[in-house]
Amino acid sequence: MFLTVGNALTEKQLADTRKALALINWRSGKETAGPTARAVKENDQADLNTKSGKSLRDALKKIIFLNPIVQAYARPARISAPLISRTRNGGGYGLHVDNTVMGRGAEQVRTDLSFTLFLNDPESYEGGALAIEHSGRTHRAKCKAGDMVIYPSTTLHGVEPVMSGERIVCVGWIQSAFRSADQRDILFDLENLKTELAKSYDANSPEMLTLAKTMGNLKRMWMD
Repeated sequence: MFLTVGNALTEKQLADTRKALALINWRSGKETAGPTARAVKENDQADLNTKSGKSLRDALKKIIFLNPIVQAYARPARISAPLISRTRNGGGYGLHVDNTVMGRGAEQVRTDLSFTLFLNDPESYEGGALAIEHSGRTHRAKCKAGDMVIYPSTTLHGVEPVMSGERIVCVGWIQSAFRSADQRDILFDLENLKTELAKSYDANSPEMLTLAKTMGNLKRMWMD
């Protein structure tokens, strides 16, 4: 399953991100790819090691981590330092599976879920869809600026060639408090049910209290 999070960035956050990117240098994306992925990766990555780069990286990391839909769906325990990728001139990223672990030391995360946050409009480039292989099908995503796609890091996925214009996205990985995708899906369904029931039932009603108890006990059983 993959999920699209609409308006993960507000218009102001998106404008601030673009303004910051205008001041940042780019380098080959192969520098951060593993041995297998390096052979199929043709893109650039923003240098986020400068003062302004670190500020942008930290801001995006906080926004993504605190997004209420990310919290409900991914149940993040940790999130990687995000990367910003630019693809153009026929570049892309062939099918690959993400490394099991990303980052080092205190920044290390187990890659349960991957995310792609789109930073420019799909009309500004040709091609460049995110392609995710799942259950015998290829799912493609090419979202509007500010939208984000979350998908299992266990899947084969890639970026189709960008034939004109340029595709700019923020990517990263989430270590969930719950290893099992089935468990995360159940909790997400219950969270959505809770939101709907709250329209008709008081928070202290037997129905809402029972649901809160059930969700809490499931978390105790399943949480790492």
